[in-house]
Amino acid sequence: MIIKLNKNISESQKEQIHSALKAEGVAFSEVSPCDGDIIIAKSRAGLGTDFINNLSGIEEITPDKTSFKLVARENHPADTLVKVGPVTIGGEKIIVISGPCAVESHEQTLSIAKEVKKYGAVILRGGAFKPRSSPYSFQGLEEDGLKILADVREETGMPVATEMTAPSQADMMMKYVDMIQIGARNMQNFELLKCVGSLNKPVMLKRGLSATIEEWLMSAEYIMAGGNTQVVICERGIRTFEPYTRNTLDLSAIPVVKSLTHLPILIDPSHATGIREKVAPMARAAIAAGADALMIEVHNNPAKAASDGAQSLLPAQFGKLMRDIYVIAPVINKQVDFGYLEKAAVIDKSTEAQGKKLKAVFQGEMGAPDHKAARQYFGEDIELSPLNSSRSVIEAVTENKSDYGLIPLEHSMSGSVHENYDLLIENNLKIIGEITLRIEYILAGVEGTIAKEITSVISSPTAFHHCDKYMEIHSDWQLLYAQDTATAASQIKQENDKTSATITTKEAATMYGLQIIEEGIETSPRNYTRFAVIAKEQKEHGQKKKSSIIYQTSDKPGALLKTLSIFAENNINLLKLESRPVDGRPWEYMFYVDIETSADDDSFTPVLKALKENTDYLHILGVY
Repeated sequence: MIIKLNKNISESQKEQIHSALKAEGVAFSEVSPCDGDIIIAKSRAGLGTDFINNLSGIEEITPDKTSFKLVARENHPADTLVKVGPVTIGGEKIIVISGPCAVESHEQTLSIAKEVKKYGAVILRGGAFKPRSSPYSFQGLEEDGLKILADVREETGMPVATEMTAPSQADMMMKYVDMIQIGARNMQNFELLKCVGSLNKPVMLKRGLSATIEEWLMSAEYIMAGGNTQVVICERGIRTFEPYTRNTLDLSAIPVVKSLTHLPILIDPSHATGIREKVAPMARAAIAAGADALMIEVHNNPAKAASDGAQSLLPAQFGKLMRDIYVIAPVINKQVDFGYLEKAAVIDKSTEAQGKKLKAVFQGEMGAPDHKAARQYFGEDIELSPLNSSRSVIEAVTENKSDYGLIPLEHSMSGSVHENYDLLIENNLKIIGEITLRIEYILAGVEGTIAKEITSVISSPTAFHHCDKYMEIHSDWQLLYAQDTATAASQIKQENDKTSATITTKEAATMYGLQIIEEGIETSPRNYTRFAVIAKEQKEHGQKKKSSIIYQTSDKPGALLKTLSIFAENNINLLKLESRPVDGRPWEYMFYVDIETSADDDSFTPVLKALKENTDYLHILGVY
């Protein structure tokens, strides 16, 4: 049985529980895997819970349902987030770990680290201890390899992951690396699992060559039973009869494991396939199947790699794969963040300077799309607060009540949010980043609501517009308007009326305990909203590849064409061009322009000069 203790339990209360268990001859251990301590008791057949039910200090008693107790999702419904340096695995972002199979030299490791970081990897992998099938194969540089990884981390800012093969290496792992990998051959090396379970270091546990999912999760249980809750499980292919790849990548394990455990899952398509051309397709498929992270081997000269060159991507191939994943991720409501490490460094530095968490504000309520976009952009290390309008968001940033703001700028179905552009100009704020979120809508109501009995539906005007085809089918429903979809969900919960429903998001329905009646009711599956992250000053949040500009031309023939020619002559790609009436001046227009370059670069100076000469007004909204 699992005995969850109250957070404020006293030592005397704990002692009473321990004594009661001992009196019944029950073996037990006490661990702290999540919020508060729990006791894992090996209950014997026929033993009930009456003998401890009335003891104080106990929050909940759960009978054994699975052989893995701490790992099981039923005992820990919320997803576990694993922190590796500044990087969080298991959250809203797709995490990519990359680097060479083995550390061969400082020059080789640093060169590859810079390449994979440039393309979006956020954790560097490299083997220093290499368990090989042949004793004559390269066995790794051992502690010298760990030192190289630590040096490269200092130079690049990338946390590092490497394999541990024996308990005797524990001190070195604690000294040099950020994440410990337990390889497939060691998945059931129980003494090694006990050792890493006692360490305060994140662990990546690979599935064994022929291990069942239950055996794999039981190995994770060993680590968690030792007190280490920061575990990521890694599917790297299992041994089957098929000879065309090194192993068989079990992608079906992803949804199975997601239902069984709260731990994040990482996929290693490099070791699974063993063939360079097969790595990218399997990586893309893994993300589509719901993986939280990938581990991809990359080498700048695979033909001369000390190990596993045949499965290592070239840097350019890795870059192409990262662009593919960037496109796929929003479909499963996640993001690839190319500026992750730089953004985390800025936030950490500012947090340290202020002595408290930075703050970001967004329009709407918790559970609304704006909240989700803010969470995906900023992660877990910043305080997020809702406000009732975009104007309130902009005022909070302008008045230094918040470090950042997030506002919607464009909907794929209904176009630009013009009033938000106007507010940005009025308050002279900067766009420092952007995030695109796929918006999916559901019909939800209180428990027991039946679709055919619904008479009224509440939601935001935007949601009704994005679900217009669905609403045409139900034209007899009365439409009631709310500020946003989360507010609508909250109202339905409060009213508890089975004849009313809401069009909202799955996150909001879950938050307010609503029953999902129908999913995927948005008119277009390509329903996206682009959000801008704003601040008073330009901040370094990763690579700057895009700029947003607003300008006004004179009322002369060819005036707009002259400005567009400037971009063409300088080989600058236009991502967006849109006209907007000037407020208070009928029939005069300004132009919104997004360009694929950084307006901060010195090379842009002559372009900026030419634009100023050919416009009556020019304002750079942001570079990001």
